[in-house]
Amino acid sequence: MDSAVSDATAAFGGAGPVASYGEPDEDLRSWQTDRTRAPIATKIVVAGGFGVGKTTLVTSVSEITPLQTEALMTEASEDTDDLSATPGKLTTTVAMDFGRITLDDDLVLYLFGTPGQQRFWFMWDDLVRGAIGAVVMADTRRLKDCFPALDYFESCRLPYVVAVNHFDGSERFEPEDVREALTIPAHIPVMIMDARRRFSVIETLLALVGHALDETPE
Repeated sequence: MDSAVSDATAAFGGAGPVASYGEPDEDLRSWQTDRTRAPIATKIVVAGGFGVGKTTLVTSVSEITPLQTEALMTEASEDTDDLSATPGKLTTTVAMDFGRITLDDDLVLYLFGTPGQQRFWFMWDDLVRGAIGAVVMADTRRLKDCFPALDYFESCRLPYVVAVNHFDGSERFEPEDVREALTIPAHIPVMIMDARRRFSVIETLLALVGHALDETPE
């Protein structure tokens, strides 16, 4: 797949094509001007433990203003939400994050970020419905927090990749070291990325799309 990324923000439906970031009309993609060639829309789930960077990933890569359901953290969650690794975290996702990115000329990814805390896991079944795959995010300071997501996607047989989000001050590990620590099967990609960097996230999404195609070629 061509890894070129389109930053087009053309609306679907009745609205006509719109050039993004001041680009001239002649730079529009073919599917933006030919309404008979609608791009393929696919759904991606972004999952992982509490405070691992799911909202940051969706925000950094979305070509539209992302939908966020962030709520201020209060004393009521002190006994259930471990902030030792993320002491500066003031908000948490209570429903989902949503964003969109266009890959290649005819592939649009819709990103759905799941809430990480156990009390919100009941939403996962609805969020993953119709998805082609998932990005399971991991923090090497607390790898155990991503086991529930790994178990979930293994049980529902949804293709997934593991993305190790590098935080400032955290020790760097090789992908194979993370694979061994989490007992991840050899055929599942393990990526090292920075959720704050757009192109780092794009590389992870491309790896997931490729893996999903390999797992479900039909």
